[in-house]
Parts: sequence; C-alpha cells; structure tokens
Amino acid sequence: MPGQVLEIEERDGTRFARVDFGGVTKEVCLEYVPDLQVGEYTIVHVGFALQRLDEESALETLELFRQLGELNAEFGDHWGMAADQAGLPRPDLEPGRGDAPTHEGAEQ
Repeated sequence: MPGQVLEIEERDGTRFARVDFGGVTKEVCLEYVPDLQVGEYTIVHVGFALQRLDEESALETLELFRQLGELNAEFGDHWGMAADQAGLPRPDLEPGRGDAPTHEGAEQ
C-alpha cells in the first residue's frame, strides 16, 4: 500500500513514521528505508516501509485502490462492516452511545 510520510520520530534507535494512506494514517517502521524523509512516498507492507515511491505512481495507485474498494478493505471498520453484513445494529451508531464505541465492562 503506498503512503506519504507525514512525520518521523526515533524511538530506541529505530525510526518510525506517521504515514498517510489516502486519509488514513498509521505508524510505520522505517528500518528498511532509513533515509526516507517527510513528504516522500513509500510502499508499506505489514507496518514496514519497503521502498521509496515517486508521487505520481503513489497517487495513481491510491486512486486505483480507492476505486477497487481496497482502502476500505485495508483500513475500514471491520466490526461495523460485519454487523452491517449480518443485518445487526452497529453498536457505535446506537443513540445515546456517543461518538466512540464503548466496550462492555469498561469503566465509563
């Protein structure tokens, strides 16, 4: 999945980046591409940046993934999609529950 590096930080000698995947941001390890810089694009697999990618290719690929529904499949609300497919109410959308889902037994 291609994404754009938004921020970079180092923790315990390892560089990590916050990467934007067409509106969804995730933390990514930069061990395999240690010279990656903010603003550059990278291919990411299972949380690791694997290679640098030019902006045009990255944006074209993100658009194709968006058209194919792959962005939602990769980053979507899997619990909500499962509830929708089962015809059950989504707990995060129930009236009076607030914006964020709560977990049974959690302190409120």
